[in-house]
Amino acid sequence: MALNMSSFLTMPSRVLSVLPSPFLAPSLQLTSSPYSWRRRRPLATGCHLSPSSLKPVLGSLPPYVVNYEADIGARRMEDMKEKTREALYNAWDDERGAMEMIDTIERLGISYHFEDEISILLRRFYDQNAGSEDLFTTALRFRLLRQNRFPIHSDVFGKFIDTNGKFKECLTEDIWGMLSLHEASYLGSKNEEVLAEAKEFTRIHLIQSMPLMEPHFRHRVGRALELPRHLRMARLEARNYIDEFSRESNPNLALLELAKLDFDMVQSLHQKELAEIVRWWKQLGLVDKLEFARDRPMECFLWTVGIFPEPRHSSCRIELTKTIAVLLVIDDIYDSYGSMDDLLLFTDAVKRWDLGAMDQLPEYMKICYMALYNTTNEIAYRILREHGWSVVEDLKRTWMDISEAYLAEAQCFKGGYVPSLEEYLSNAITTGGTYMALVHAFFLMGQGVTKENMAMLEPYPNIFSCSGKILRLWDDLGTAREEQERGDNASSIECYKRERERELEMDDAVEDEACREHIRGLIQSLWVELNGELVASSALMPLSITKAAFNLSRTAQVIYQHGDDNKTTSVEDHVQALLFKPVSSNGHAQ
Repeated sequence: MALNMSSFLTMPSRVLSVLPSPFLAPSLQLTSSPYSWRRRRPLATGCHLSPSSLKPVLGSLPPYVVNYEADIGARRMEDMKEKTREALYNAWDDERGAMEMIDTIERLGISYHFEDEISILLRRFYDQNAGSEDLFTTALRFRLLRQNRFPIHSDVFGKFIDTNGKFKECLTEDIWGMLSLHEASYLGSKNEEVLAEAKEFTRIHLIQSMPLMEPHFRHRVGRALELPRHLRMARLEARNYIDEFSRESNPNLALLELAKLDFDMVQSLHQKELAEIVRWWKQLGLVDKLEFARDRPMECFLWTVGIFPEPRHSSCRIELTKTIAVLLVIDDIYDSYGSMDDLLLFTDAVKRWDLGAMDQLPEYMKICYMALYNTTNEIAYRILREHGWSVVEDLKRTWMDISEAYLAEAQCFKGGYVPSLEEYLSNAITTGGTYMALVHAFFLMGQGVTKENMAMLEPYPNIFSCSGKILRLWDDLGTAREEQERGDNASSIECYKRERERELEMDDAVEDEACREHIRGLIQSLWVELNGELVASSALMPLSITKAAFNLSRTAQVIYQHGDDNKTTSVEDHVQALLFKPVSSNGHAQ
């Protein structure tokens, strides 16, 4: 799926003052994921934006004008934050009101401003008896607590079950309660049958009730049925909900203004981060020396915006983008350029992790090896300087594992071997880059890191594996059709199809759509397994890395779903909304 963005990606003038010259090129390609390992893909022309039709209005303003406007915005934000804090304090005696306000704050993407206040309220919700609450409040309480890893049990829904073990039919009259239960059901983990039943019960009855709903509420229910809150990418949800919230009959105006100011502020931060990344990428010079290499710093950055939505993780976004960009080039070497003899040499050099190993490499591999070695060591030095941990061994292990997994794939492809689905996934998690990305994220964020949970990184924890499988399966759903036409090696869809044909001893091929439906079912099951990490009593992983793993899975769906179903929003539109269209005074994108 080649996405040529030159025809639609319009950059606001305020971005021009921070973007360097590499952005003055014709197009942005998003052909495949930075975590994609496909073979013989067509080479990309670059990852660039075209501002040729724009007028650099802000860039021509005197600095004191820009700073004055920024100061006004900052003062307004502080005023709105103070009003919101007061509203949270005033909601202390109104539990449902407080829960709804927290939920709104989280949807608008501004909860990081109120972490202490929200934490106190969540602890209060957890400690108090919820026995007399209605369906809406019970489900909302459950969702807020579960997603923040409070040990709340699904038996809180027992009071809504009849003597036959089914949800009471009278609940269908409470449409808000049904929607709240539907959203909560997607946080269910393994063996929580009540939540699996709730998911199906609410889905059926919400669909039946939609024709009778008011248009605004019908739209809200439709979105929940298409993509529940738990599976949405945080920054995109904030952007979309600002529009939705502004159209409500009586929105909290302080919250709305704060959300708009905050979104534009964070968007501006992302533009500056992107400019820094492009400068680094140009100085690295990989694509100048290696004509076959993909030139996609922006595509790589989009992933990190999804993984780290909070502004405080700016350096995490920048550093992880660097690793993904280098991964893309290594991926191209294994996929489309290197001979098998060269790949053996490169794999051995990565395992040795020594600059002396470069001597054995062909010229085109030397610069890539040096870029990998230097970038990894620089990130390790940054972590040592900021957090005090020596992590070179941890980081380089992820690259050793990736190179060995790439080599195994190349050997399978050369030999014409199609693995079983299980074999495929066990290797594809590694080649997809998930382990590398999340290990780097773990140390770059630096929150809650201890010797105990550092030891849990080897072997990689199950939460990383689940997230990696979800990413890989979405990748295959989004890209398999085109890659199959190009003769690339087997995707999960092809592996499953071959497997079923062997099991059934069929002469005719298994239908492609049936295989896709099976893969979608696997993704749903993996989400249930991933949710188990929110309820594990012995969970030692910091909440920050748990959220990063969940966010990586959510971002994969955003990147690839349009390739599986072209009726969903395109990646082009997501990029525009996230990075280049500020929120205007009326709440809609400019």
